[in-house]
Amino acid sequence: MTESTLLPELIFNARDLSADAHALSDGKVTISYGELAFLTSQFASALSSVDLERGERVAIYLEKRIETVVASFGAPAAGGVFVPINPILKPEQVSYILRDCNVRVLVTSVERLKLLQQTLSSCHDLRLIVVLDSNGSLPTQPPISLCWWRDFLQQGSHQVKNRVIDIDPASILYTSGSTGKPKGVVLSHRNMVAGAKSVASYLENRPDDTLLAALPLSFDAGFSQLTTAFHAGARVVLLNYLLPRDVINVIEREKITGLTAVPPLYIQLTQLAWPESITEHLRYFANTGGRMPRETLEALRRHLPKTKPFLMYGLTEAFRSTYLAPEEVGRRPDSIGKAIPNAEILVLREDGSPCAPNEPGELVHRGALVGMGYWNDPEKTAERYKPLPVHAPGREAGLVLPEIAVFSGDTVRMDEEGFLYFIGRRDEMMKTSGYRVSPTEVEEILYATKLVGECVAFGVDNDRLGHAIQVIATPPAGGAIDLSELLSECRARMPAYMVPSGIDVRNGPLPRNPNGKIDRKSLSTTWVEQNNL
Repeated sequence: MTESTLLPELIFNARDLSADAHALSDGKVTISYGELAFLTSQFASALSSVDLERGERVAIYLEKRIETVVASFGAPAAGGVFVPINPILKPEQVSYILRDCNVRVLVTSVERLKLLQQTLSSCHDLRLIVVLDSNGSLPTQPPISLCWWRDFLQQGSHQVKNRVIDIDPASILYTSGSTGKPKGVVLSHRNMVAGAKSVASYLENRPDDTLLAALPLSFDAGFSQLTTAFHAGARVVLLNYLLPRDVINVIEREKITGLTAVPPLYIQLTQLAWPESITEHLRYFANTGGRMPRETLEALRRHLPKTKPFLMYGLTEAFRSTYLAPEEVGRRPDSIGKAIPNAEILVLREDGSPCAPNEPGELVHRGALVGMGYWNDPEKTAERYKPLPVHAPGREAGLVLPEIAVFSGDTVRMDEEGFLYFIGRRDEMMKTSGYRVSPTEVEEILYATKLVGECVAFGVDNDRLGHAIQVIATPPAGGAIDLSELLSECRARMPAYMVPSGIDVRNGPLPRNPNGKIDRKSLSTTWVEQNNL
């Protein structure tokens, strides 16, 4: 089998090996690698026909479906950069992403396009919207051109003109930042292909695997289900589930062999009855997006006695970082394991020197999976993507050019045997339901309601969610806070995972730190102490 160097080659090489093998299932529809490769090439060719330039961005705002996958691999095949947008985001959040990375082409549905109608006028670089086929009519959106998906694909008779190499950008994955708006992590073809090869190697993915894509494809771990499966020539089942029971039903019906999910979903799944037959074909389950509670892990192992557990830790900025092998889970279930193949994980002090065993330090990721930085944000890029110290492990003194690594901002320790343990985040990011959420992002939306005076958001440890989002707010000038109205506005303006679990109303003003900013750390510490958490 030819080695893949570019992202779309994962599909094309699998086709060359077995064109009739099943690649992708969406409901009752399953397509082969030959069909998927044809559609991907057709989409790439159509992008060339509308003069998509090398490196221009193609956004995909859809639920998981075959067209989502075709556009995700077809855009980089044409020399473009695909930008997957989480389908649960609200119109203002979507339009921010479209503006931030100057999206040229948007792929969406009629229903989602209607939601965006009022915000697209601000997306000045957007020149074409490709709309999935529907019985509805295309809404007018001058001066942006609109085209039906099927008509767009029929334009695909042009030769792809853009030359692409493996260090070119392939994707921009948006992840919440610690200071408000989401940041776009730029990943190259090399990053994504190296990640596919690495993950597939330790999960031992093979052509007879069937992987369930339950996570959003805008997540690095969600998209990894596609890349690892395609690298192995396996099948992926796309699932847009409404209830946890839907997940179990699909695992049983489709004879899923590999499941990757986040702790909140696993917690829900353990509360349901599992058919005994599942453990006969579910070869592994993998956890990402935060630490899995011990009782949840033990419950899963009771449900799935023949299924191997893989505990993983990942950074969008480096795609994947560590995993704990199944044979170690019983001995050290609190560990995030060791570096994945073709990556090195260091634990460094602030001066860049390596920490001693069990000494807390910052997790630093080096290797082929280190991303290309944050889109159009040199300040934030400089905080996370830094040159390794001259004498860091793996660096020879005679090397002159700097090596850029990802400094995660996470505090970990490494024991005498090299196993890593997560301690906490250095910044104030919250991780809830597997999503990274910025406190400032929550606060900005609360302020936009005009129903609060001052507010502060912070995360509180929660076994089910990872972090529950807690808010402390003061009434607006001359008024009072109507909690039911405020929560109703939050649900209308925020994705479900971002809606606060609790809002504590206090008279203002809120305390400040020496810089004049609201003292989030002091407020959160006091709140936890007062609530005996």
